[in-house]
Amino acid sequence: MRKLALHWQILLMMVLGVIFGAIGAYAGFKPFITDWIKPFGSIFINALKLIAIPLVIGSLIKGVADLKDISSLSAIGFRAIGMFLFTTVIAITIGLVIVNVVRPGFLISETTRQELVSAYSEQASGKIAMAEKQKAAGPLQPLVDLVPDNFFKSATENSNMLQVIVFALFFGVALVMVPKEKAQPVKDFFDGFNEVVLKMVDIIMLFAPYGVFALLAALVVESPSIDLFKALIGYALCVLLGIAILLFVFYPLLVRFIAGMNLKQFFSGMAPTQMIAFSSSSSAAALPVNLERTVEKLGVDEEVASFVLPVGATVNMDGTSLYQAVAAVFIAQAFGMDLSLQTQLGIILTATLASIGAAPVPGAGMVMLVIVLAQAGIPEAGLALILAIDRPLDMCRTVANVTSDATVATIVAKWLGKLKTPHPHTAG
Repeated sequence: MRKLALHWQILLMMVLGVIFGAIGAYAGFKPFITDWIKPFGSIFINALKLIAIPLVIGSLIKGVADLKDISSLSAIGFRAIGMFLFTTVIAITIGLVIVNVVRPGFLISETTRQELVSAYSEQASGKIAMAEKQKAAGPLQPLVDLVPDNFFKSATENSNMLQVIVFALFFGVALVMVPKEKAQPVKDFFDGFNEVVLKMVDIIMLFAPYGVFALLAALVVESPSIDLFKALIGYALCVLLGIAILLFVFYPLLVRFIAGMNLKQFFSGMAPTQMIAFSSSSSAAALPVNLERTVEKLGVDEEVASFVLPVGATVNMDGTSLYQAVAAVFIAQAFGMDLSLQTQLGIILTATLASIGAAPVPGAGMVMLVIVLAQAGIPEAGLALILAIDRPLDMCRTVANVTSDATVATIVAKWLGKLKTPHPHTAG
């Protein structure tokens, strides 16, 4: 198996994990898989999350410190943020067009709706409570939340990634402004620190196929009744179609015609990152792999990747934004509501802003969806309608999130003349 490329190893074990989980569910082995297989998947994800914060700190500080002056940072930053906003708005628009054409909400019967609301109302109320707390804050609270009052407290929680990024950028900028002879020892430390963290990524990725196997087997065996999925198949297909358009049409067009990159190189380079994102449902967990693959396989300069990818993992959520748009209109349709054009334009704006505040961890998009529903006047209890099938869709939208980050990094590197051709031995 070691002779296979990493992404083929992961793909093979994904398939085997699904088969093993299906057999386990049919044969009544759910307790065995839950108790003895699933923990290995949890260990793998925990290991990736373990190094997410150190990776962001090391890569961002190193990336900023390597800049010759602050103007280089603004050149990267403004281009990246502009592309993030552009891809997010396009993703939401694609989702709205699909859900309005297919109209999947009208496929849900009253009986099925009541079953879903009854089964998932407790989970839905928890998400609503978290979102209500977020809405109760003032309009500038997101700006306040950017600046931590205790860096070490922020660094202990992956959902506070944006605060860690702000600190790392602040530290890196200050390091550039300090006289070179005094800054050099600190810079050397973070250069070495970054190399060690990247080596940790390499070691963890040796276990990726087995971790993915455990995650997929557990997901299949713990899935709700198939009858619930049948009632939501139209909604799921809308989300999946939108994500497919992003992955196989929109991003390839950007990569090919703006970055000028060979699509085979792009898809081959991104495959392991996408599979980790799919199995973990976490942009933060996939970040270490995304950074490594974007630099080594796509040829993006480390200076660009070290800034764009950590920031993108926190503020650039194309798949999540698309899902929020589809879910909001789907829930409205299920309740017999006809949303006006003005309301749907409001969804585009709210979903764009909500995606910026979403933590790069599984299920965060569900919390942000409540804010989108409230803005559009859609009953928040409708959240219970989509909880049954949210996890598989979360896996798929995370793939779009990480692919968008790499796409933007590639384009920004091209614009700045920092897109290199990988060496032959690293191109596969």
